[in-house]
Amino acid sequence: MMENETGTFERSIAERIKHLRIEGNLTLDQLASASGVSRAMISRIERGEASPTAALLARICAALGLSLSGFFAEDDEVVSPMVRGADQPTWQDPETGYIRRAISPPRVGSDVDIVEVHLPAHARVSFPPHTASRGMTQYVWLLEGALKMTTGDEEYLMSAGDCLFMPVGDGHAFHNPSDTAARYAVVLDQRKR
Repeated sequence: MMENETGTFERSIAERIKHLRIEGNLTLDQLASASGVSRAMISRIERGEASPTAALLARICAALGLSLSGFFAEDDEVVSPMVRGADQPTWQDPETGYIRRAISPPRVGSDVDIVEVHLPAHARVSFPPHTASRGMTQYVWLLEGALKMTTGDEEYLMSAGDCLFMPVGDGHAFHNPSDTAARYAVVLDQRKR
């Protein structure tokens, strides 16, 4: 992504958060309370003064009742059962370099989202426990590289081809312990059990 495209994309993230918050009749304080992200940070993100990390954005989305895939799906997009690779939105975490690509077509009526992630060598992305995500589950399927997953008190060292099932809301961490990038798919089931 070129620098001016990155700036435009960051502004669209800021505008989308503010739009969804207002559409949901939430004040900054209410969204802060529901997400566990400070009011000041949400305000800075909405004004385009700060870029959210993957963990912060996931917490804000969960408080808004959305997955990250739902967040990146534009409201005015035509609903289609297919989304071309070139049209699948990608986002890069400014803190870790983690790159997330939404694979599944948005708003087709499914509770399942499919995401592809590239995690740079030695990078770590943590998602703290979050009440709004409790009951959701996900599969993490490692396609290339190595991945050390922490979910609750359990740790799993994954190799290419391994697949791990885990709850979303209990908190978890993705860590690439190797010298090469890891690529994995996340299949998220948003139905709460």
